[in-house]
Amino acid sequence: MIYGIIIILAYLLGSIPSGLIVGKAFYGVDIREHGSGNLGGTNTFRTLGIKAGMIVTIADILKGTLAAALPFFFGSDMHPLMAGVFAVVGHMYPLFAGFRGGKAVATSGGVLLAYVPLMFLIILGVFFLSLYITKYVSLSSIMAAIVSIIYALIIWDIPLIIVVSILGFFVIYRHRANIKRIRNKTEPKIKWLG
Repeated sequence: MIYGIIIILAYLLGSIPSGLIVGKAFYGVDIREHGSGNLGGTNTFRTLGIKAGMIVTIADILKGTLAAALPFFFGSDMHPLMAGVFAVVGHMYPLFAGFRGGKAVATSGGVLLAYVPLMFLIILGVFFLSLYITKYVSLSSIMAAIVSIIYALIIWDIPLIIVVSILGFFVIYRHRANIKRIRNKTEPKIKWLG
């Protein structure tokens, strides 16, 4: 019973469409009608600017962190990563936004922040280093996902290996169009870093 409540709450947390809320409430813009059409931080940065992008990215991270903390709040023995995965699914397929969400990078990071803060800091560093060098958010997200899997293998945490492999698959799969555009040299580069 408690497991079911946690799973539902985690999914609903993930389903909160931060990008849609910020865009409509403060800018009068539905970001799904602009850029990539995604509800995540990257499209918010592209469509609404740095301030809105930062707010949405932080909110999406916190969704994952809070979801992973739900078992603790309920005094449950459910693994926090399990709860976190449902928040990630909610972010990608949000109930409150017609099941059209983001690519789950920030929310996945938030789950890891709750469970292994050091790993979160390392992959955040990898993300920004890659972003500084390549100027591709999509490629940097994929690099962060790969490094998270390597980190999990190094510390040999089996639940973490399983979950970051799943999350990494989600991230890479959701970026498949971006990968094609990078190959074709049509993927937009950021202009606000370096």
